[in-house]
Formats: sequence, C-alpha cells, structure tokens
Amino acid sequence: MSSEQQNQSSYFQVPAKTVTANGVSYAYRELGPKVGVPVVFLIHLAGNMDNWDPRIIDPIAEKHHVITFSNRGVGASTGSVPGSIEGMADDAATFIKALGYPKVDLFGFSLGGMIAPGLVRKLVLAGTGPAGGEGIQKIIGTTYYDILRGTLTRQDPKEFLFFNRNSAGKLAARAFIERLKERTTNREAPVNLQAFQTQLKAIRRWGLSPSADLGVITQPTLIANGDNDRMVPSVLSSDMRRRIPGSELVIYPDSGHGGIFQFHDRFVPVALEFLGR
Repeated sequence: MSSEQQNQSSYFQVPAKTVTANGVSYAYRELGPKVGVPVVFLIHLAGNMDNWDPRIIDPIAEKHHVITFSNRGVGASTGSVPGSIEGMADDAATFIKALGYPKVDLFGFSLGGMIAPGLVRKLVLAGTGPAGGEGIQKIIGTTYYDILRGTLTRQDPKEFLFFNRNSAGKLAARAFIERLKERTTNREAPVNLQAFQTQLKAIRRWGLSPSADLGVITQPTLIANGDNDRMVPSVLSSDMRRRIPGSELVIYPDSGHGGIFQFHDRFVPVALEFLGR
C-alpha cells in the first residue's frame, strides 16, 4: 500500500502489522503519509486498537503519519501486561525504537497519557492525570460500578464511564459506540480479565505515588478533557496545565472522560493546529 493509498484509507480498513522486540510481538496499525515525525496513539484502560475513534484518527492521518498499537499483553500483542505504569512506558519506548523512530509525537488518552515514554517531541494528553493525582486512586471503584451498570442495562460500560448521563451525553455515547463498530473484520481480541485487573492496579498505584514533578516536561503539551470526568478528575487537567511549562488546555462543556470523542469535530482542528506547528 502506498503512502497516498494509506492516506485515503479509513482507520478501520487498515490491516495490522507486527514488530518484535525483546521477545514481544507488538501489533500495530499505521496510516497517513509516511513523512515527518509520526504520531503514536496510546489507548485507554481495557482498550485495544479497535477502541480508537475513527473520527479522530482519520482526519489526523490526513496530515500526519499515525501509528496505533497494542502494548505488551493487550490485543494481538504477546507477553503479559506490566504491573506498573513505568513498565508500560518502557514497553512503549521499546516498540517505538523497534520501528526505528528516534522521536515521535505522542497522543495519550487516559491510561495512555500516563504511560507517555521518552522519545517524545510533542505531547497530547487527553482525559489523563499525573502520578500522585488526587482522585486517580478511586478509579477501581468507579470502573467496577459502571461495568455493573452497563451489565444490568445491556450497554457498553464506556457509555457510563466516558459520557454524562444526560440527553446530550447519551446521544454522544451511542454515536461513539457505533463508530467503534465500523471495523467488521480482523478485530483484536478484547482485553482479558487478568490484563484488565493488572492495568487497574497499576493506575491505582500511579494515583497513590508521590506527586510527579511536571516542571521537567519541556515538550510542547496540549491537554484536553471534558468538564465532568468521573474517571480521572477534570481538575487534574487544570493542574497539569499549571505545572507543565507552556502547556495548553482545552476543556469541553457538559462532557466527561470522553469529551474529545463527544466533541471530535471541535477537538481535531485544535489537535491538528498543535501538531502542525
């Protein structure tokens, strides 16, 4: 497939590839023009490559080389999920180096934003928070509660975890879930229970860790969230804006953890402008 053909493809039409490093086979997908610094996307808790919203991936891939992947022990990638955020970051760096990139732009959503390895030129951090962030340690209770709500109502738990439960939030949630179904073949296996529980415990430890010194982050950073994030409290996005020198913040009204998905039409131009500088 040529770069031009990749650029015209939708994310959910792109085949998976693999690269092996340190005994782990990492599954990844790429699209967009293979020029410049690639944008590597890091997914959320219990997510695999099928959980990326094509309404964010596709327009960014019109301008940039986009790479999504499943970290160790997730989806089609082999091995076991590390027990710490730091271990996940090391694996992400291993994957990036295996592809031969000395620098990448990083787009991290939720758990993906916590993972953020080195080798980064620019950072986009959405629905995430720093080590020691107040409230992150409560994620286990919130997640299991909303999984139960989803089970009882036969709805995807992300409808509860990512979106407000008012009329606008419910409409956005249903639209988002339908977009995630656009890929109908060669989908990844869901994250298994052991991997999910390991990720949850790692996030809780992250929240209980000593407060991180965000002043050491020198990369240009764009932070985004909804104004009512129940998973990673929205106040932590404002906190990161204050503590990361020169960072920028966008908060979307009447939205939750998945604010960038609910307002993808407003968020994508902001992300493209930031990445294109």
